[in-house]
Parts: sequence; C-alpha cells; structure tokens
Amino acid sequence: MPCHPRILTLLIALIAAVAFAARADDIEVQEANLWAADEGLVLNVEFAFDFNSKLADAVSNGVPLYFVIEFELTRPRWYWFDQRTASKRQQVRLSYHALSRHYRLSTGLLQQNFETLEGALAVLRRVDNWLVVGRTVSLSDARYEAAVRMRLDLALLPKPIQISAYTSNAWHLESAWKRFPLRAPQQPPAPVESREPIEAPTQ
Repeated sequence: MPCHPRILTLLIALIAAVAFAARADDIEVQEANLWAADEGLVLNVEFAFDFNSKLADAVSNGVPLYFVIEFELTRPRWYWFDQRTASKRQQVRLSYHALSRHYRLSTGLLQQNFETLEGALAVLRRVDNWLVVGRTVSLSDARYEAAVRMRLDLALLPKPIQISAYTSNAWHLESAWKRFPLRAPQQPPAPVESREPIEAPTQ
C-alpha cells in the first residue's frame, strides 16, 4: 500500500530532525597543531561542543563525567598496515560539588574549580602544551600522520545510568579522529592569556 505524500513528508522531516539532534551533540576538532619543544612534540588542540540538557542536569546533580582525549602518531605504509609510532591518552573528570557549589575539572592529582558549568567547559574544550611524543621516540625522515579525538567515556558512568546511556543519543558525545600530516617541527606558538592555575587538591 503506497504511503500518503503528507505522511511521507512528515517521516522524512522526523528522520532529518533525529539526525540533526544526534549531530548537534558531536564534538568538532576545530584546530590541532604540533610543535617542537625541548621535551619532544607538544600538541595544542581546540574542540567545539555544547552540553544538552541531559548532560548538564546529570553533572549538576552529582554525576561525574569522564572525557578522554586520545592522540596517535602513525607512519603510513603502502605495503602493510600503518605503523603506530606513538600514542597518548588523557582523562579529564568533570564533576560538581554541592557543598562548595563549584564545578571541578580533574586530571590525575591536578584540579581546577569553576563557579559555572560554562566556565569549566571553556577550559575542557582546549588542551595546551600536551607532551604527546617524548624525545625517547625515534622519528625517521618518513612521512607521519597525527590524529586526535575526544569522547565522553560511557563505561565510567555509574552502572544504573550506563544501561540507558548506551542506547540514548543524549549521552553520546564524541568526535571523529582529526588527522593531519606531521610537517617540519614548528616553533612554539605565541603566548596566550593565562588562565587560573591548576592546583593540587587539598588534603
């Protein structure tokens, strides 16, 4: 039985709206560049994303969110699989503390407090001076490809939330791999306005 034109139009609009809603929560890698430092290769990367109401309500009600930034350096090979030369992973925890009424970003033992969620997200969206390839890694004159991405780690959500998170677009927040060739070592970028220093947690 053929579908009525109006019903077909509504179905197409609904599918488009669902697809747009899913894309609206994606993370975009806006800018990424490597530069040479005394310690090795350092990465600066800037992401673009916003929180939907589900994520904002979750963190404001005490659910910690874990974001993972991943970096890979590979050497393409025409005769076989690409060779992974180096890889690095950084985890950032976003949480809210009701007693102090502050949002907090934590990386290892380091943490930074913010009065607003938007303030915390502004810092979360940018990673500066991240040492991704140390001097101990030997790089030849071959061509290399760098790649970086960010994602919300659903596996670290509280168990009761995980069940619905894996099947809901509202919880899916991640970027595709941003790939770019490794060119000649660059000079460090010009200094930028410093933010509030990250402090070690108090005992």
